[in-house]
Amino acid sequence: MGATNDFAVRLTRMSATPADATPARLQDAPSWLINQVSLHAQRLVAAHMAAAGARGYHYRLLAALEEFGPASQADLGRRTGIDRSDVVAMLNELSDQGLVRRSPDPSDRRRNVITITPAGTRRLHRLDRVLAQIQDELLAPLSPDERGELVRLLSRVLAHHSRR
Repeated sequence: MGATNDFAVRLTRMSATPADATPARLQDAPSWLINQVSLHAQRLVAAHMAAAGARGYHYRLLAALEEFGPASQADLGRRTGIDRSDVVAMLNELSDQGLVRRSPDPSDRRRNVITITPAGTRRLHRLDRVLAQIQDELLAPLSPDERGELVRLLSRVLAHHSRR
């Protein structure tokens, strides 16, 4: 009879718990929270960038080119954290739209140097506004001071692990 009662208790608990409830031991785990926020951020970036006719990778590549100047595809991959094969595909899309230009590297004809075009710079500035909207939506419950503190703390954690 005890096993039957245990089963009944578990069944009652299961039916009273929402299907999407997070186990209590995860609710205060920073790794869990960071992953969940990251998933939400990725969905927001994908949706907002798609609505603007772009991708998050486009933004990252254009931002790196504007900030650091012309670069090889390999350097762009390292600077943006984009896999080499994805860099090629995204640069093809940007090139087709006239946002970047590929030219042979004068010092090594096997490599291409990628340069942002004036149209690419204009597009990046429009996407800056899209990214600002994404940040506002993602961090809506935080005050400006809290947003700054969150950025400071996350940057510190990232810098610590990037040195390893």
